[in-house]
Amino acid sequence: MEEELVKRAGIPYRSVPAAGVHGVGLRALPGNLSKIVRGVFQSRRILREFKPDVLFFTGGYVAAPMAVAGHNIPAVLYVPDIEPGLALNFLARYADIITVTAPDSKKYFQRTERIRLTGYPLRADLGAWSREKATQHFGLDLSKPVLLVTGGSKGARSINIAVLNRLNDLLEAAQIIHITGSLDFETVKSTAETMPADLKARYHIMPYLHEMGAALAAADLVLSRAGASSLGEYPFFGLPAVLVPYPYAWRYQKVNADYLAEHSAAVILQDELLADTLFPVLNDLLQNEHKREAMRTAMQKLSNPHAADAIASHIMELAGVQTL
Repeated sequence: MEEELVKRAGIPYRSVPAAGVHGVGLRALPGNLSKIVRGVFQSRRILREFKPDVLFFTGGYVAAPMAVAGHNIPAVLYVPDIEPGLALNFLARYADIITVTAPDSKKYFQRTERIRLTGYPLRADLGAWSREKATQHFGLDLSKPVLLVTGGSKGARSINIAVLNRLNDLLEAAQIIHITGSLDFETVKSTAETMPADLKARYHIMPYLHEMGAALAAADLVLSRAGASSLGEYPFFGLPAVLVPYPYAWRYQKVNADYLAEHSAAVILQDELLADTLFPVLNDLLQNEHKREAMRTAMQKLSNPHAADAIASHIMELAGVQTL
């Protein structure tokens, strides 16, 4: 995915062979180790050609060969989730500066003197959306609260199903912007087509949304997973959240959700209990504007809107470039 995005932006791109080694099984391990070795040699060739003043890492096993090859070059690491994963812990050994989204990340690193709190970097286009502009974009009614439901680019099936099971009840309480992901879109669309016209008018469904800033700016409440972007985008918009951490991976999302909940900015629901808990929790928040406003204020306090500039300044610092 990164290759396509980078090339589309017109930025020169070079690939590096790499593969994961954690939890891949004994059969795959030799082949993956071979890819990593080839990645180190490819990284050395790239470094000799490009001659960088500084390296910037954001995690993922693909960064490991470059970190090894460029161990003598100044490096900045960005940790998006609060708890670093295996790859990020490995990359931290090579980083001169470690930038983090939230102060709670500090406890996961031994050498805290290298850590800089920057916040989560946001796309510039998010700031282009005001509440008024976003409301007009979706054709929303200002008299009813807006619930945003999203599960990321691929969607979240358990969330989609739980919402569908109480869809009519939810639409009595709110307007819904539902970003379903591609896998469940047709199923959700078929359900929507059978609804009464008045409820259908309040239901805005799509498989994917490029103008994500519009949805975030329009919403009064969001129901979603707890990926790293929730640590940056929701605070930026002061958006109260009901978070359902993804249960089938390491605990990164749970740690993210706990951080927002501990600051009274979010409520956490367990994925396996959605059928029973989803509607009561959402309905309570949709009906209680004062509670949402308190969560909104708490969420806004966690915002670092200039995170991208802060990270860039640390990169420039290591590169020996003066910044304003």
